[in-house]
Amino acid sequence: METPKATWMSFFGEKASSRGNGRRGEKPLSLHIRPAKRETRPKRDKADAASRPPHPANIFVEVVRKAQSGVVAVRTLARDRDTVPLPWPYIPFFPPEERRDVAPGTQFGSGFVIHPRGYILTNAHILTQAEEIHVKVGRETFPARIAWEDRRRDIAVLEVRPPRPLSPLPLGSSERTEVGEWVLAIGNPLGLENTVTVGIVSAKHRAFRTPEHDYEDVIQTDAAINPGNSGGPLLNLYGEVVGVNAAIIRQSQSIGFAIAVDPLKPLLTPFLPKG
Repeated sequence: METPKATWMSFFGEKASSRGNGRRGEKPLSLHIRPAKRETRPKRDKADAASRPPHPANIFVEVVRKAQSGVVAVRTLARDRDTVPLPWPYIPFFPPEERRDVAPGTQFGSGFVIHPRGYILTNAHILTQAEEIHVKVGRETFPARIAWEDRRRDIAVLEVRPPRPLSPLPLGSSERTEVGEWVLAIGNPLGLENTVTVGIVSAKHRAFRTPEHDYEDVIQTDAAINPGNSGGPLLNLYGEVVGVNAAIIRQSQSIGFAIAVDPLKPLLTPFLPKG
């Protein structure tokens, strides 16, 4: 088996500047990271598999297997590459051979498929002043356009033109979701695609405002949400989307917020499959 090549993670300031990466006077911190080897399932005897019921702890595994193909990575390049506001610290992650392509004004986020024809739900704030938008689905990358957005609610729908139908994630009910219920966040934190974190619903119906957005009904969770998770799904144990990961409190640990999905459904009707 071929040994995976090492990659690097670099930590910079809040935006990428054409005058150089990071805040003035600060040196970037680089961590040497080796990508995880592709996991292979162990072979099991059919009789053994049939006689052994699934372990309760492995319920997360099934949720991830079903949902991962519907989660995407979003990368944008802004028109004004010196003044792009970011909701959290800018932390790019690219292997050395791709670093030359990381231009100032590049932002990273997540999203998920809501229609097999190529509609993808994400956060509006990662599209700020976007001149170019690219979406990575599996191993394929497509140019994307903004089909619709509501900046006050921090929601946007992207459209791509895939050669084959995509795998949409089903929308669940945020209202029926209980405090204390298990949830999973899947996304592109720090550029690490398809990262899965697990937690519980800590609270419901939170509300807060920023200068750009009104978060009127959000789910609070302790599932780890990091830079780049923005726009990704918060899933229940049925693999249904109950929220859109949107924000964190920087000074805290384990306090993240996802926009509740129920109030979004009427707005998304034109982009959802019929029936």
